[in-house]
Amino acid sequence: MEETTSAIIMSALSTLTPSQFSDLTRSILSATNHHHRRLSSLLSYPTLFSLTLHHLHTLSLPQKTLLIARHLLSSLHLLTATSPHFSTATRQRDLDAALLLLLLCETHNHNPHALEAPVSEWRKILSKLFSDSLLTVSLAPLGTVMIPFVETVSRCWRLVGALDCGGGKEAAEVAASAATVVALPSVEVRHDGRECVICKEEMGIGRDVCELPCQHLFHWMCILPWLGKRNTCPCCRFRLPSDDVFGEIQRLWEVLLKMAAKDS
Repeated sequence: MEETTSAIIMSALSTLTPSQFSDLTRSILSATNHHHRRLSSLLSYPTLFSLTLHHLHTLSLPQKTLLIARHLLSSLHLLTATSPHFSTATRQRDLDAALLLLLLCETHNHNPHALEAPVSEWRKILSKLFSDSLLTVSLAPLGTVMIPFVETVSRCWRLVGALDCGGGKEAAEVAASAATVVALPSVEVRHDGRECVICKEEMGIGRDVCELPCQHLFHWMCILPWLGKRNTCPCCRFRLPSDDVFGEIQRLWEVLLKMAAKDS
């Protein structure tokens, strides 16, 4: 399944122009360098490492999933060249915990028995893996920075469990973000015969109605309650931004799927 995820991302990347790919590479390099600095500090200072590991141990599974989900969401914003409409900023302690969790997962995948060692040895084990992977990245051509990034996104996607959203399972309904709804334009109906699919009544000429980004029109009094419960267009299922982290992951993954479809 992870290979399929990576293939989708690589197909989406292949649709970018050289300029778009270059901009994305620079953005990924910037984010990657920041994360490498945090991991380097984490592994260099025993006290910081112990505190972060303790923080990670105090988190429930849903809380750990949310950490990785926020990390995944920030990566999807880079891949789809979309700006977050709400703050995806992560507290330093939570970012450190997310990066450590991902490194622990990578260590387990690389050597399932490595973490059977006493916890007191973990920092040394993780430091060696991190140093080896960092050396590989630093010696690789600039364009191949995408490979570890895509692998990280795939790993996050698998940990969050969002693959269920793309595998035939109905995604949970989430409301459209308040900021998005407020910004929706009001347009004047100029043609006869337009029907609001929610109430099934005709929208009279000259009446102000709501236009969604997909250009479908609805009575304001009909669409507002609808968007208060779900972030999809009643006609075409176009997905609007949401304030829900997992809802946004679903929406941006669908954007990536559409990008990848252009390559087929």
